[in-house]
Amino acid sequence: MQLYRETTHTKPADRVYQWHVIDADGERLGRLASRIAVLLMGKDKPDYSRHQLSGDFVIVVNAVKVAFSGNKRAQKIYYRHTGYIGHLRERTLDEMMDKFPTRVIEQAVKGMLPRNRLGRQMLRRLKVYAEAEHPHEAQVRAGLGKAKEEPAAPTRARRQPAAKAAAPVEAPEAEPQVAEAPAEAPAAEAVAPARRRTTRRAAPKAPKAKAAPKKTAAATRRKAPAAKDAVDSPAPRRRTRRAAASEGPKPEGE
Repeated sequence: MQLYRETTHTKPADRVYQWHVIDADGERLGRLASRIAVLLMGKDKPDYSRHQLSGDFVIVVNAVKVAFSGNKRAQKIYYRHTGYIGHLRERTLDEMMDKFPTRVIEQAVKGMLPRNRLGRQMLRRLKVYAEAEHPHEAQVRAGLGKAKEEPAAPTRARRQPAAKAAAPVEAPEAEPQVAEAPAEAPAAEAVAPARRRTTRRAAPKAPKAKAAPKKTAAATRRKAPAAKDAVDSPAPRRRTRRAAASEGPKPEGE
């Protein structure tokens, strides 16, 4: 008995992406955008995963010839803001088709994709062109398998010229060498030994004695400090009239 289900997710490295070419000539805008959104999200595949980039590439041609229902060319208005205060721009669908016909399909498909990082990656796989020509012919042929049916002609490898055998080079004959007699060494003349010069070093100069500091006038004015042993006797106290009156009259004998 199976207690749980096993869900197999295809790895991104094992996925195979195809290229789809859609002609927008005579197609209604809404119906066309819904078909493109399904191919970009990969909901038509059995291994679809909403958290993986499983959609294919879509090429839309003849964007100028897309059809609209009702009076939408004059009634539908596209708004955009430049970012400055009061700079709200308005354009009708008729003006957009005249200036930017590819943006009409791109904005319609963008509104049907997820509003996240994965949705922006899906929108990059949408290639819209106003005319019938597009520069993705090689990708379409490889995606539909046509490249395998018509293999390219094999290129012939260039033959490299064989290296010529080098002729043997004879070594030059060595000339017989004659032994030369050793040259006689010149007689050494008696040379008196040179006198050895002795250099006298000058005796080091004695350091100069520091001059005694000069006495200034302020120093001479200073008085010598009094001796510690000399103690001044207190000065006699002066008698005042009030003190004499309090003592009374002196006796006559004094």
